[in-house]
Amino acid sequence: MESGLERKAIIVEESEKTKKARAKLNQKLKAIDEKITSEALKKKRAAIHGWIARNASYRIVLREKSISLFDENQNTAKLSEKVTKVAEQIRKE
Repeated sequence: MESGLERKAIIVEESEKTKKARAKLNQKLKAIDEKITSEALKKKRAAIHGWIARNASYRIVLREKSISLFDENQNTAKLSEKVTKVAEQIRKE
């Protein structure tokens, strides 16, 4: 508890090192943004489609397999040692 004195937030000015780091990061982000063009996106899209085509033989036909992302906790993960120890302590109490 406070003794009647209000706490005031003190905002300190950034150091020169922090200002330089922020400026450097902003320059890098700007350079990255400049590289994202419609032409670059078209090239990347073509590269991705090419990769998918080259690796098509490794794909699995999902119609033949049953896959579920969530199995309603039928296959739960094993408890960690820490959780097991805490559970044992609670049972003892």
